[in-house]
Amino acid sequence: MIALLDYDSGNIRSVEKALRRAGAHVVRARTPEAIGDAKGIVLPGVGAFDDCILAMERQGLLEAVRAWIAADRPFLGICVGYQALFERSEEFESRARGLGVFQGPVIRFQPTAEMPRLKIPQIGWNRVELRQPDCPLYRGIPDGSWFYFVHSYHPWPTDPAIVATETTYGPTFASSVGRGNTFATQFHPEKSQENGLRLLANFVALAEATPATSR
Repeated sequence: MIALLDYDSGNIRSVEKALRRAGAHVVRARTPEAIGDAKGIVLPGVGAFDDCILAMERQGLLEAVRAWIAADRPFLGICVGYQALFERSEEFESRARGLGVFQGPVIRFQPTAEMPRLKIPQIGWNRVELRQPDCPLYRGIPDGSWFYFVHSYHPWPTDPAIVATETTYGPTFASSVGRGNTFATQFHPEKSQENGLRLLANFVALAEATPATSR
C-alpha cells in the first residue's frame, strides 16, 4: 500500500491514477493516522511552496513526514513535494520553512549567457542525466531519458552526493535526488508516459521489498 498525501494539491488524481497503473494499492492520507500500514509515502505537488508547507502543517503531516524519512522508510516527493524537502524557497519571498531533510535553498531560474531570454516557467519535455547510476528509482530507464517538467523554481542542494539526476534548462540543476530510501523529482513522472510509469513502478517495488525492520 502507498499512502498518497492529500493536502488539496491540484494534481493528486493524476498521480493516484499513475500509481495504480504502476501496480500500487493507493490510499489517500489527509492525516497521520490515515497513513496506517503503508509501505511507502508519495508527496505530490502543484502550486506554491508556502501553500504546500502550511497545508501539511495544518493537517499534522509535516512531523509525520519528518519521522517517516528519519526512519528511512520509502518516500517519493514530486515537484513541489520535492522542493518541500529543502530548507527554504525564494518563491514569493516565502516565509514558510521547508522540511529541512536536505540542506539548500529552492531558487528561481535565472537566464544565462547561452539562454538570455530563458522562458520561465519551464514547461515541457527535457532530458535527465544520471548522476547516481545505481539509483533504484531509475532501474531500466536509460541515461538521457525524457521527462515532463512544469516549474519556475528548483532546489539547489548543498550536498552534491544526493543528486540522482541533472537537467539543463539555462543552468544545469538537480532534477532529482536520492538518499537511502528517500527520493524526489522536480519533473512529473505521472505526466512522463512510459519512463514515468517505470519510475513509479520502481518506487512501488522498492517499497514492497523494504524489510519490515526498516519500516
